[in-house]
Amino acid sequence: MLKKVFLSIIIFMSANLIAQPEFSSISSKVGAFSRMGFGARGMGMGNAMSAVIDGNLVSYYNPALNSFQKGNSFQSTYSFLSLDRSLNFVNFTKSFPMGRKQNDDGTFTKPRSVAGVSFGIINAGVGDIIEYDNSGNQTGETSTSENQIFLSVSNQFSEKLAIGIGFKYYYYKLYEDVTSTSFGADIGAVYLLNENITIAVSLVDLLSKYEWDTSDIYGQNGRNTEDKFPLLKRIGVAYKLDDPNLIASIEIESSNAETTFLRFGGEYNIFENLFLRVGLDKLNIQNTDFPARPSFGFSYFHDLRTTKIGVDYAFVIEPYSSSDRHIVGVNIIF
Repeated sequence: MLKKVFLSIIIFMSANLIAQPEFSSISSKVGAFSRMGFGARGMGMGNAMSAVIDGNLVSYYNPALNSFQKGNSFQSTYSFLSLDRSLNFVNFTKSFPMGRKQNDDGTFTKPRSVAGVSFGIINAGVGDIIEYDNSGNQTGETSTSENQIFLSVSNQFSEKLAIGIGFKYYYYKLYEDVTSTSFGADIGAVYLLNENITIAVSLVDLLSKYEWDTSDIYGQNGRNTEDKFPLLKRIGVAYKLDDPNLIASIEIESSNAETTFLRFGGEYNIFENLFLRVGLDKLNIQNTDFPARPSFGFSYFHDLRTTKIGVDYAFVIEPYSSSDRHIVGVNIIF
């Protein structure tokens, strides 16, 4: 009986703290931690990143982005969240450039990336969950942990079109012997309409689902259940200016949980190594009472010969929380 009480508390807190309370059916779906965004750059631009092909790229937003990475990128990010929640990110993206080509006039073209691979981890959880017995006495503390490991590859089939596919592994430790794992996939494409405009499409969380077996806790009363992740469909457009050095992006996301969100993002390279960002995430076009999430952030890089080291920061307003999100990260480009 005591374990039943603990399990009920954990299920309630995990669903309501990792996923923020939202007036949307998607908030009750599993895998909410994996839909919060990735890193300070993405969150600072409102997560409208599926068509952005410049700067540090993460296949979390679109597996086709890998092949546009210039050089190799390593990112590590830590999030400051309220209510004893944690959300952390690690990502490595490697590009594979093609050799130079000789032009008719004898000059050579600059090498460009034609393929890429990305590996990343998202870790989330709720800690310091107080356990009580049936008499209301505190007996200890417990925590939950939910993780996603992803690997993706992409290739440019022409100078305009890139296609990528990503594979994801989920591991959720809900309570003691109650755990679940899942495999899923993402598919994405990026098309360069011209030198300034990029269009992207992607499908996220194909086949992802959790399967639960509670017989270790409830015995013969335990059940096997299945929770499917919502399937997300995204279309994004990004516009890049060279003078001033500015990127603007917009994205629309629909799901089989009957939600439709708009996202907006902008990044301004104010001078050589300083980038300023602003964004708006989860603008619900079906329910204007649903609170959107404004954000802003910055990055600063320092050159060390062939390597760049940067610091990222993003601030995201979080409704229904005692404090807002602060996202801090470190970038290394080499």
